[in-house]
Amino acid sequence: MKKNIGHWPATKGRGLSSKASTQRTAVANVARIPITNIYMDGDYTGIIKLGNSEKPLNVILDTGSSALALDAKKYTPSTADRTTNLAQTDSYGDGSTWTGAVIRTTVTIGDGESQIPLPNANAAIAYQASSDMFRQADGILGLAYAPLDDAFEMPKDTWKNQYSSTEVRTGKGQQIAPYLTQLATAGVTSDKIAFYTLRSAIHVGTGNDATDPLNNGYMIVGGGEESTDLYTGEFQSVKVLDDAWYSTNLKQVIVGSSSPIAARLQGPQGMPTNSIIDSGTNSLNLGQQLLNAVLAKFPASQRSVLKSAILGQELVPMAELGSLNDWPTISFVLQGDTGDVKLVVTPSNYWQTDAGQVGYALPAITLGEPGLAILGLPLMNGYFTIFDGEADGGKGAVLFASIKK
Repeated sequence: MKKNIGHWPATKGRGLSSKASTQRTAVANVARIPITNIYMDGDYTGIIKLGNSEKPLNVILDTGSSALALDAKKYTPSTADRTTNLAQTDSYGDGSTWTGAVIRTTVTIGDGESQIPLPNANAAIAYQASSDMFRQADGILGLAYAPLDDAFEMPKDTWKNQYSSTEVRTGKGQQIAPYLTQLATAGVTSDKIAFYTLRSAIHVGTGNDATDPLNNGYMIVGGGEESTDLYTGEFQSVKVLDDAWYSTNLKQVIVGSSSPIAARLQGPQGMPTNSIIDSGTNSLNLGQQLLNAVLAKFPASQRSVLKSAILGQELVPMAELGSLNDWPTISFVLQGDTGDVKLVVTPSNYWQTDAGQVGYALPAITLGEPGLAILGLPLMNGYFTIFDGEADGGKGAVLFASIKK
């Protein structure tokens, strides 16, 4: 099984300082969209509708990037769409890439009374893409609240003249607004996106994986707090410290009741902080030093099984794990708005049982870049998670409340 370790282009950021100055009217539009993990090996996708025909397209939902890109094999611009001289090209943390022509079209999200249309939305039609980019999905919807989504001005219409990624990079850099920023700037919705998820790997063995409740969830556009059927208790607020991604400050990791492990204070070169929270990563992606320190806190027998599974990304017979109740929790302590926030990942979330094959488990922990922790779906699976671009004077925050199952 291929493990996604994040769709997050190095060129993308949230740009909240610019966004915060935009004047908006109060809005109340909220859309709840069913989502599923079955098309992208654990990452979640949901339906948006494109163009005047409202063609439904199943897109990857990624808080680690900003662009909206659709597979050209799945959507061809119509006469109602407006082509441009702009092109985009992106590469992601798992090595996947695409290059496409920017068009202006209507993007609709939600159904019925909660349906939210956005005319003149920016969308890239990806005429070149690596084989691992979209897979069974139809595109990707970047959910980072960045007003700056980089594109390049080319000499001619980019849909009629499909430039290579190398040629695109020679164009004049331009700034376009991504989908969520356009929604908020137009006063259509609030700068919020929320997730209700239960798994970071497909749960198998129920006969129909697509209808298995564990493989499905919700994304809420424009709100979150009103969805009291999906969470319980109060929200904890994790501070967003930088405009690049949902950049957070990881302070400690605690395995069970053992002594805390101090996280590296600074992230790697090019990263503004030592951690990010990302819906497009279906693992806890930890640097070697931090991963070794975490593994050292496990009892020897558990450490051996977990380490081997992580390094090999192998399925493990669930019988070898024994009772998950005997495994420790892994807690992440992050800087909050008013104090430290402790978020707990249970054994049932860092071990994805009945994954890949009935009776087997997959570790939802991966080896990542030194000094950087990408906290993905295993962290979110235990919490109803709101990415709030309006919090902290527009700097942003990520809110967590205990999930209802």
